[in-house]
Amino acid sequence: MTSTRPSPLFHRARSFALTVCMWLLLAMVAPGAPAAEEARDAAPAADAQGVSVFDNTTGGISGNPGATNFLTGTGLLGRLLGFGKESGVRLGGLWIGDANYLFAGGKDSQTWSFNSLLLIDLALDLEKLLRIPGAQFGVAFLQFNGQATNDQAGVVAGYNSLTGPPPLVRSELYELWWRQRLFDDKLILRIGKTSPTYDFNNVLRPLALTDESYFIPAVSGLIYTPIFINPTLLGVMPGYYNSAYGITATVAPISNFYVSYGVYDGNIARGEQTGLNVTPQFNGYYFMIGEVGYAWQLGADKMPGTLAVGAWGQTGSLTAAGITEDGAKGFYAFGSQRLWTRHPGIDNSGISGFFQFGINDSDTMLVNKYFGIGLTGFGLVPGRPKDSMGAGVAVSWLNENLGFRSSEVMLAAYYQAHVWGDIYVQPTVTHVPNPGQSRHLSPATAITLRATVLF
Repeated sequence: MTSTRPSPLFHRARSFALTVCMWLLLAMVAPGAPAAEEARDAAPAADAQGVSVFDNTTGGISGNPGATNFLTGTGLLGRLLGFGKESGVRLGGLWIGDANYLFAGGKDSQTWSFNSLLLIDLALDLEKLLRIPGAQFGVAFLQFNGQATNDQAGVVAGYNSLTGPPPLVRSELYELWWRQRLFDDKLILRIGKTSPTYDFNNVLRPLALTDESYFIPAVSGLIYTPIFINPTLLGVMPGYYNSAYGITATVAPISNFYVSYGVYDGNIARGEQTGLNVTPQFNGYYFMIGEVGYAWQLGADKMPGTLAVGAWGQTGSLTAAGITEDGAKGFYAFGSQRLWTRHPGIDNSGISGFFQFGINDSDTMLVNKYFGIGLTGFGLVPGRPKDSMGAGVAVSWLNENLGFRSSEVMLAAYYQAHVWGDIYVQPTVTHVPNPGQSRHLSPATAITLRATVLF
C-alpha cells in the first residue's frame, strides 16, 4: 500500500483552497449576470432539455461543462474587458478543481488526489464583426494539472472524468474552429479542432442543435467518465481533453429532429495525444461517426424527452496485448425524459431520467458493451432553486484480453449546491464493487469534492 506524502498533499490542498477563495472573491466583486439570466437573452426558446424557457434560474450544470458545452462559462471575462453582448466578441471560460479521497479498496487505498482544469474560450460573431452571414470563429485554451485519480481506484471506465490519459500536466490548444450556418440554420458546418462529444453521444445536452447558447443546465451533474463519453468509445473518439481536427455537419430540417455526421483525426486509436497536437495528421487513422436524434414533449405538462442513435467506425491498425485488428466499429443509443415537473409552465424544477447504451466489435478496446441509467432532481430543496441532486449506475463489460475483470460497475450519488453568482460546489460519493483493472482488487469507495466556477 502506498500513501501520499504529507508535504505535497499540504501544498496541493493549500493551492486548491486559495484558488477557490480567489474565485469566490471575484464572484462577489463582479458577479455579472447569472448564466441562467443570460440564457433568456441569448438562447432560443428552449433549454437544454427542450422545455420552454420560463424561469431559467432553476436547474443544475454539467459535472464538467468543458466536456459537454459548445461554449463554456457565462462570458463574464469579456464583459469585464468591455465586450458587451452586441459586440460580437464573447470571452469566457471555467475553472474546475476537485479533491478526491479513496476511503477503501482499489490499488492505493486511503490516498488523496487533486485535479485542476482551466478552460478559456473566445468566440467571434463574424456576421457582426466582418459581415460574413452565419459565420463564427472560436479558439480555446486548456490547462490541466492533475493526478492519476482513477488509477488509484483501479477503475477502467473512470469514476472521475476530469483526469484522463497522461500527461497529467498539460497546456494545449483545445479548440480552433470555423462554424458556418446555412439555409436558415438547417445546415450547420464546423471545421477545425473541436471536441466531438459536444455533438455526438451527448446525453447531457440531448438537443444538440440548440444554438451555441449560454444556457448550461444539464440532464445530470454526475462526474464519472461514462456520462461524458460512452465507454465503448474510449480510446477512439476524440473529446475532453483530447480534442482533434475534423469536420462536423448537422442537418436539422425541423426543430425537434437532426442528423449529424463527422470525420476526425483518429490517431487517438494508436495512443496519440491529439489534444496536444497543434496541427492535424493525415496518415490513415480516421474516426467517423453519425447520429440521428428526435425530441418530443409528453403529456399535458409537455415534459420533454429525447432519443438518439448513432454508429461509428475507426480506421487503421489497432493493437493491444499482442492482438492486432484492422479498425473497429460500434453502435450506441441514449435518451432522456422529464418524469415529473413540479411547477409546469413556471420553472424547470422536477425530476428527469436518462439511459445510455453502447456496443462494439473490437478485440483491442477497453470496453465492449455498456449500459447506464440515472435520475436527477432539479430545484427540489426549498429556497435552493439552482441546486440539483442525482444518482447513476454505469455498467461496463470489459475486454478480458487486456487482463481486466469481465465487468465493472460504478454507483454514484451527488448534491450540486449553488454557492454564489456562477460558483457551484458538489460532493459526490462513488462506489465500485468490482474495480476492473484486476480481478484481485477489493471494492473501492471514494468521495470527491468539486468546485466549478463559470466566468
